[in-house]
Amino acid sequence: MSSSVIVGTQWGDEGKGKIIDIMAAKADVVVRSSGGNNAGHTVVHGDQVYKLHLLPSGILYPETLCLIGSGVVVDPAVLLEEIKNMNERGVTCDNLRIDARADIIMPWHRLLDKLSEEFKAKQTGVNIGTTGRGIGPCYTDKDERIGIRMYDLVHPEVLKKKIQETGELKNLIITKVYGGEACDLDAIYEEYKGYGEKLAKYMADASVITFEAYQAGKNVLFEGAQATLLDIDFGTYPFVTSSHPIAGGACVGTGVGPKMIDEVIGVGKSYTTRVGNGPFPTELFDETGDYIRNAGGEFGTVTGRPRRTGWFDAVVARYAVRVNGLTDVVINKIDPLRGLPKLKVCVAYKLKNGETVTEFPANFMDLVDCEPVYEEFDGFDEDITNCRSFEELPATVQSYIKELERIIECPITMLGVGPARDQVMTIK
Repeated sequence: MSSSVIVGTQWGDEGKGKIIDIMAAKADVVVRSSGGNNAGHTVVHGDQVYKLHLLPSGILYPETLCLIGSGVVVDPAVLLEEIKNMNERGVTCDNLRIDARADIIMPWHRLLDKLSEEFKAKQTGVNIGTTGRGIGPCYTDKDERIGIRMYDLVHPEVLKKKIQETGELKNLIITKVYGGEACDLDAIYEEYKGYGEKLAKYMADASVITFEAYQAGKNVLFEGAQATLLDIDFGTYPFVTSSHPIAGGACVGTGVGPKMIDEVIGVGKSYTTRVGNGPFPTELFDETGDYIRNAGGEFGTVTGRPRRTGWFDAVVARYAVRVNGLTDVVINKIDPLRGLPKLKVCVAYKLKNGETVTEFPANFMDLVDCEPVYEEFDGFDEDITNCRSFEELPATVQSYIKELERIIECPITMLGVGPARDQVMTIK
């Protein structure tokens, strides 16, 4: 038996979907444990490109059981549309199961997300930079214990009562606080009752299924959404997501104990990107940043927004190694760095008070206007996208990866030289 957790080591968009897809080919169960449709995984499978938002990446393997855990917030309209699109492309989703405890995104969540962001921007000039898909407000209701869950969708009387009770409260906030237009609660009830009828066949207990699979000696893969620095506790708060994309979140969001985790694989890129607001010490505002963004296709899977781009941040990577307990690291997208004469790696931060630190600060304000301390390495001009072994890579690329491994203090065991599955090589 084996179980693996895959997490992002930066601010997201590290190419986790591809690595999950590779590992899902050997997994019996793939579990999505956190986040919602604000996350996006791009998977290249054969000659087809799939952009997944709620469906676990293992959905492309009909023999692999795919679970959406209780830690995920589900927009039923988005999920059903995603299932429909996959069916039209010849992918069956009969292997999908959704935990009955998973909270449901309601129309007022999306509306409040938008109104709240507008209010913050107007009051302070700064907002969080959410995707506006209602993720945060849904988690807020979950913590406030007034959320609507998957099992409510298949109990119409309970659903109607909860929509009226919670909806009336939300309408007061929407209209009285933000000056917005109230939601039509009767229409919402009819809409969501219909979703329940369509999703009922997928409902299950992900905790039981995962535990029994592990006990039976099957391979279980926990799929992380977003990344370490977006964690609600350990990310660059308040510019974070509303859940726990670190390794520990796999246990909380699925309902299994930490003793069931055998390895934790962190996925990063050979450079760093970020979407939305918040500090970003190695961000590049020059032609180099534009070059990496365009060469790497750094535009959001969900939103299409250009991603902020910067050099590899080893302070962040070491932090990810620590808080996740990483056993292995995968480095994706080394190929977009082709043509740059020098490659820089941030190994420390010089703070505004003159102090130099090598550990990631607990207070994100320490990151504001801090100066990255770089080590510099030779670049490469060769096309490496056809390399399939570490030994085939140019000496400068081999040296760069070995230096990254030394600096982040964790084995780098896989390297991506392109978007396809066969462009990921095993190093050790």
